[in-house]
Amino acid sequence: MTLVAYLQSRYAASTAEAYGREIAAYLSGYPGAATAGYGDVVQWLGVLRSRYSNASTLNGMLCAVKAYYGWLVASGARTDNPAKRIRLRDMRSRDIQLQDLLSPAELEALLPANGQKGRYTALDYRDRVLVGLLVYQALKPAEIAALRVTDIDLENGMVSTAGTVSTNGRVLALQASQVLLLYAYLREIRPRLLKGAACDRLLLGLRGNPMAGEDIVKHVLRHHPVSAQRIRQSVIANKLKAGEGLAAVQAFAGHKYPSSTERYRQTCEGELAAAVAAYHPMG
Repeated sequence: MTLVAYLQSRYAASTAEAYGREIAAYLSGYPGAATAGYGDVVQWLGVLRSRYSNASTLNGMLCAVKAYYGWLVASGARTDNPAKRIRLRDMRSRDIQLQDLLSPAELEALLPANGQKGRYTALDYRDRVLVGLLVYQALKPAEIAALRVTDIDLENGMVSTAGTVSTNGRVLALQASQVLLLYAYLREIRPRLLKGAACDRLLLGLRGNPMAGEDIVKHVLRHHPVSAQRIRQSVIANKLKAGEGLAAVQAFAGHKYPSSTERYRQTCEGELAAAVAAYHPMG
């Protein structure tokens, strides 16, 4: 079994693709990786810590390396996985940072203005589609990257997204402005990006290649003062603040467990309590 086939048989498509890229980078930077021992992998992690401070990024790289050695074991090239028992001790907080959340008005301001001119007009259209899916549907980058043309139902104004490891699949309503934008993108802009090639993914790059989830993450950070994750968190929190029920917001966000949505409600309630304590005359 090839490495690609191994990854595809055990992980979601987006995860398998991301692991493949991380493994390729690992192998190119460490020629002796195939015969490395536990200490060698730990030393490699130490080098990465000097380059990356984000625990989630490091954990993703480590998971990819574990998958690589898992493949070597499955293919008979090794009898052990030297990375299997390695765990990062970094405390990755699940708390939602209030100071980083955006109001509905601030989210709307992230959307590129109609008629905004850039170097690549076709990419301007695509970027407006991308940001809209973040701001209005709160989709994750991996969900956006996995969208296919057939997932867009312009007649009924809906977008369907498949489930991932952490989210359920769902069908979400599009804004009227999104329907008009997507109509133009699908009919005129996307064919220009394809340049005669065949691809069923919704969002494409300048050369007609589909955008990967990691590309979307980097694109948002490059062009906006906030991450895609914070945009999603802001949309979910704003819905709860507006009085929408927990079950409805859970379904919208695709959370598999009510506890995931509950964290946002606790965050909103904590924010309210802090405001009351600070400004209420009886505080």
